[in-house]
Amino acid sequence: MDWASNVDTAVVGALVSAAAGVLVPRIIERVPEPEPEPEPSLEDTLGEAGAGTGTGAGTDAAPRFEGSSEVEEPPKEEYAAIAGLPGLAWKTGVVGAVAGGLVGLSLGWQWALVVWLPLVPLGTALGLIDWRTRLLPTWLIVRTYAVVVLLVLVAAAFTQDWGDLVRAGVGFVGAGLLYYVLWFVYPRGLGFGDVRLSGVLGIALGYVGTAELVVGIYAGFLLGGFGGALLALVRLVRRKAVPFGPFMLVGALLGLLGAEWVSSLTNG
Repeated sequence: MDWASNVDTAVVGALVSAAAGVLVPRIIERVPEPEPEPEPSLEDTLGEAGAGTGTGAGTDAAPRFEGSSEVEEPPKEEYAAIAGLPGLAWKTGVVGAVAGGLVGLSLGWQWALVVWLPLVPLGTALGLIDWRTRLLPTWLIVRTYAVVVLLVLVAAAFTQDWGDLVRAGVGFVGAGLLYYVLWFVYPRGLGFGDVRLSGVLGIALGYVGTAELVVGIYAGFLLGGFGGALLALVRLVRRKAVPFGPFMLVGALLGLLGAEWVSSLTNG
């Protein structure tokens, strides 16, 4: 990839995503709080006590790398409180500028840029929420699906390259099925919010290319494994669970950046 020829799209991507990144707090504050869990009945309480086992992760929960002992989870941080963090707007603007610049540098002037740039602020919001609450809210993921699917359809209609559209569908099914199987096998290690997010990333990566899809999904696993293990060591002291969504998002970005390089290595 001749990145030098994509400097102009990198600048455009950085500027557009920086402006959109400033709006991330607005996105987060619009996310509704999850419904409170119902109080357990006496029968359920006695049943759990007799079985001596806990429940699995919630449907939107991110994975929890287990430490030496179980600790009581602190109350979930409210989304409005996250949106009101001091200096959040300029911080998410910087994150957006970096991510958008890398997207523009990777893609150049192609229709995939239209798909990926709106994903930057949405992914930033999802990653931040997951990091602070270990939840990926379905409300926001559904809207991210709507944006990505609509833009993929628009891009395919303009390019008339229906192979890209088919590949995006394959990415959705492949990534979603992979994460679903992992969640089904070990629900305490992966939240269903991660399964939902994998489909979005599968569509966006698959639209760009097969190599981007494979590298992006695999990179998320590698980052989640090594990074999660490293942060789990910190949890032995801080007792904090580690989310998987941010690693998936960074891995998808690495898929755009490194797919061509990885392909050149594997093809000799």
